[in-house]
Amino acid sequence: MRKLLSIYFTMLAVVVVILLASFQGASPRGDYFPFRVPLDPLGTLELSWNVSYPQQEVCFQLLVKELHFGIVFGMSDRGELENADLAILWSDGHKSYFGDAWSDAQGHIRLDSKQDYQLLEAHRAPEGFYLTFKRPFSTCDPNDYLIEDGTVHLIYGVLDRPVTSLPAVNMTVVSRGLQRVQLLKPNISSPELPPDVQTLEVLAPNVSIPGQETTYWCYITELPKNMPKNHIVMYESVITPGNEALVHHMEVFQCAPQFDSIPHYSGPCDSKMKPQRLNYCRHVLAALGAKAFYYPEEAGLAIGGPDSSKYLRLEVHYHNPLQLKGSFDSSGIRLYYTPTLRKYDGGIMELGLVYTPVMAIPPHEDHFQLTGYCTEKCTATLVVPLFFLQEIRMLKKMVTVLPGDVLLTSCTYNTQDREKATVGGFGILEEMCVNYIHYYPRTELELCKSAVDYGYLQKYFAFMNRFHEDEICSCPQAAVSEQFAAIPWDPFSKDVLRALYSTSPISMHCNQSSATRFPGDWERQSLPQVTTSLPKPQYKCETTRDPQPQPQPPTVIEVRTHSKL
Repeated sequence: MRKLLSIYFTMLAVVVVILLASFQGASPRGDYFPFRVPLDPLGTLELSWNVSYPQQEVCFQLLVKELHFGIVFGMSDRGELENADLAILWSDGHKSYFGDAWSDAQGHIRLDSKQDYQLLEAHRAPEGFYLTFKRPFSTCDPNDYLIEDGTVHLIYGVLDRPVTSLPAVNMTVVSRGLQRVQLLKPNISSPELPPDVQTLEVLAPNVSIPGQETTYWCYITELPKNMPKNHIVMYESVITPGNEALVHHMEVFQCAPQFDSIPHYSGPCDSKMKPQRLNYCRHVLAALGAKAFYYPEEAGLAIGGPDSSKYLRLEVHYHNPLQLKGSFDSSGIRLYYTPTLRKYDGGIMELGLVYTPVMAIPPHEDHFQLTGYCTEKCTATLVVPLFFLQEIRMLKKMVTVLPGDVLLTSCTYNTQDREKATVGGFGILEEMCVNYIHYYPRTELELCKSAVDYGYLQKYFAFMNRFHEDEICSCPQAAVSEQFAAIPWDPFSKDVLRALYSTSPISMHCNQSSATRFPGDWERQSLPQVTTSLPKPQYKCETTRDPQPQPQPPTVIEVRTHSKL
């Protein structure tokens, strides 16, 4: 009898047929959700959403192509499954429920006493199961995630058996995954394109995506023959259908014009077979990890002409956490350009921290800030920012401000469950902090980043070695990552490292598009003085005083079940 009951409940199909609520008076339509991203690499879960800035809330729609006994969706500081803010749909085999929940430090799910996820609609369609709900940016609930500008780490879990007790569900053992998105999209209207606009697609043809977690793929192509000077006025991503969860971000670079030829290449960017001349293809034309980018009517990015190289390098970052094999991709970027030149040539500048292991984050830290500087000495003249394109990995928060003549990029990290120090790198689990800032009129400056002075970092290792009675190898010939790995990470060593980063001189990387520094002394530069800070945004729950909420139960959903027995 027990086996028969198990088979019976396994074959139950959960069908939700009741409309529970409405969003602003009406059920959200399919075209009401302008933003969309697959959650899992196999494409079985898809998230769509819309943002209401007047209401300070996000409306989500989950499409589950094969629903079993429930789905868990949530957010956490950097994608951890513990201490996460969750919305959960679950079934005990008889009834289905929807509720606002959170996971504790061990990953067990707890129902939240304050139900801030509001269910709007749930129904089944030929393509799968739709679940629509909304939540404010901020709830002032300590168990809830604060939705802010920048990258949000989304987590999901699939429930494949009946749930009789919610705390018995552990996020660390269910089939789960992670996706990173920018939920709060800029509320900016798109300008009209000129009537003579043309397009150029820069695509890497038929790439066999390697079965490894991180791959950067480089592809060399050419501009149309004898292309005169044009202005790029817009660009957007072109992603092979089905690969949306594998393509993390893409960039298009133009090669240095002093080279008459660049060898054609299509392969991993770190391959030993990669031609050395590809290292001189660093003039940024487009960088995408988010939505399409438009230039304002008075500016455009120059492409073509006698002073421009005809060679382009496409770089695609593939993030393949399941290490899937057999996937082929032809993704890239579509450029929109016009021969009607605009008033200004636009430029793109890279800001943030240098990709170097000298900038490390200690383990088991819930808050650790690193700052990259672009100093007045490097910029020489004031630049006017148009838009920020953020390329963020494993960040809890990232802010770029302009205090006076200094551009300051601060990144806050969370490494609570890391056993070792994390050093800078290119993988999605390594710490990167970079902004691409668009500005006009264009200058020759393309990269303005910093890192702690290497000599002062060696003084830190030497000091820690003496403090721990010569137990640490501080030999300069040892790799920086090895020296960090030898540090006993107690509160004292972490505080000294934090003080080092906040007070020591910096090494400035003030580079041209050829990846060479401008002439000058850029080592041991003094830290700029920051005199202003960004005001903290105010949310509704912080400006109004509601009475103490009473514990709220989950929403019960009417369920129809059927069996093929």
